[in-house]
Amino acid sequence: MKKKNDIIIPEGLHEVLLHACCAPCSSAIVEWMLGHDIRPTIFYFNPNIFPREEYDIRKNESKRHADSLGIRWIDGDYDHEAWLEQVRGLEHEPERGSRCLQCFRVRLTATALQAQQLGLPYFATTLASSRWKSLEQINQAGMEAEKSVGVYFWPQNWRKGGLQDRRNQLLRAYNFYNQQYCGCEFSFRSSLCSSAEGDV
Repeated sequence: MKKKNDIIIPEGLHEVLLHACCAPCSSAIVEWMLGHDIRPTIFYFNPNIFPREEYDIRKNESKRHADSLGIRWIDGDYDHEAWLEQVRGLEHEPERGSRCLQCFRVRLTATALQAQQLGLPYFATTLASSRWKSLEQINQAGMEAEKSVGVYFWPQNWRKGGLQDRRNQLLRAYNFYNQQYCGCEFSFRSSLCSSAEGDV
């Protein structure tokens, strides 16, 4: 293990499949990786995002960012109905509850399978850069995916090493679309309710 400014790099890691939730969260992480001789391949797999128009905006921003850097970008495709089936029964769970854990499982297992298919020994996720998400849940889902698929999960806290501040700088530099909710249908509805209550 090598430590670089609070970022711990697994020994022998030179390539990684990076699950990207959005361009803003990816930007500083990708920049850091490229600056430390790690070649990321971006995997955009987020069937939780709702509505479809929101998904397309975020997907296009992610691809625009990858293209600007000349790095490989893979579209995980969009099947929101399948995702709804996978979280059925958890619709009324609060944020950071069991629905979020299940959502992370779905997305990170798909990432691990994609890494295996590409012959990449490691995968990671930009979800671990968000202060709104539970790192414990993300790491649990990642380690479960590692165990079931046989590809190593890089459980890095991407809020460290000044990357949060750099994310905000790059957001402005690229003029990224900056979403106002996590993306899922149930978070979207909660944000609408919060806005309506605030207007009263």
